[in-house]
Amino acid sequence: MTSDKNIIETPSRIEPARLDSVPEQIADALAELSASSSKLGHRLHPSTAANLSGLVRIMNTYYSNLIEGHNTRPRDIERALSGDFDTDDQRRNLQLEAAAHVRIQIKLEQEHLEGRLGDPTSIAFIKKLHEDFYKDAPAEMLIIKSEHTEFIMEPGEWRSDPKHDVIVGRHIPPSSQHIADFMSYFEGRYRFETMGAAAKILAIPAVHHRFNYIHPFPDGNGRVSRLMSHAMALKAGIGAHGLWSISRGLARGLESRKDYKMKMDAADMPRQGDLDGRGNLSLGALQNFTLWFLKVCIDQVVFMSDLFDLDGLSRRYERLVERNENLKPETFFLFQEALIRGQFDRGEATRITGLPERSARRILKVAIETGLLGSDTPKGPVSLRFPSELLEDLFPRLYPES
Repeated sequence: MTSDKNIIETPSRIEPARLDSVPEQIADALAELSASSSKLGHRLHPSTAANLSGLVRIMNTYYSNLIEGHNTRPRDIERALSGDFDTDDQRRNLQLEAAAHVRIQIKLEQEHLEGRLGDPTSIAFIKKLHEDFYKDAPAEMLIIKSEHTEFIMEPGEWRSDPKHDVIVGRHIPPSSQHIADFMSYFEGRYRFETMGAAAKILAIPAVHHRFNYIHPFPDGNGRVSRLMSHAMALKAGIGAHGLWSISRGLARGLESRKDYKMKMDAADMPRQGDLDGRGNLSLGALQNFTLWFLKVCIDQVVFMSDLFDLDGLSRRYERLVERNENLKPETFFLFQEALIRGQFDRGEATRITGLPERSARRILKVAIETGLLGSDTPKGPVSLRFPSELLEDLFPRLYPES
């Protein structure tokens, strides 16, 4: 393993950990993110919003995988969630990772809804994220290989042995023997529950970078950091009930898909003279990364707000019915009813469509068979569903063009 005598092995190496003063541009971005996230989905019925959040989880997982260099299709993620895995080992492993990501996000959002979500920056919380992500992983996924060593990673445990030491691009993270001290310091500097509302939002970019800078686990740090950022957004009040995804923003960037890697690398910069803060790392670089990260969040909130706009979504359902030869024109009224009310009883199809009972039941049956409407029980109320094969019609630009 390459060594560098100039590497600082004390936890203060991550300073500045927070912004003690907030430049005007960052304050403006923080205010804009708070305002825009509070409006996201506010016209949607809670049932519709809940079903849409399920779609966003798959999108978040897709883009988180993409950041890792894995292109797992939304349909394959859906299959994995239902227990339908590919026979090819490599694709199956990617499906397992994706399913784990979605299930953890469901758990985080449910715990937040019930007021049980823990402190996302605590050691216990972070270790549990990592443990839960890898708990169903086959043995071969836990084998970490490099040019110099090979070992089996233990889910939920920090790097602790010299053979766990890593180099990430140009960055040399703290050595394994010091990780426990670094993460104890990290927990103290970012104790989320003690922060005010604005400070919580402002801490998300810094936590995201400094966690990856420490690189506490042998593998899976990027995934854990993005799930942690999602949990922090929920706790900070900008999560909008899971209706937007930071992973999509990080994967796409603002100007290029290379933005994320370049911005993370730039934030590793050491202090640039006496006017650049008083820590080991550059204060200016942390400010730049924070501003970029907040702008990425704003970009995604605005994008999803446009996508989930009630009037625009209604028009896209109308065009979908017009283009789909299996759907009768009156089917649009069923979609519109579900969009506005969240759900409706099957017996209401006649009233909603204005058709005779037999015709209304037939139209409803076809809509359910296409996957655009569904219910939790065979005879229960129906609500909107979002099948992967029709996502491009309903939510254009949600995924990259293939």
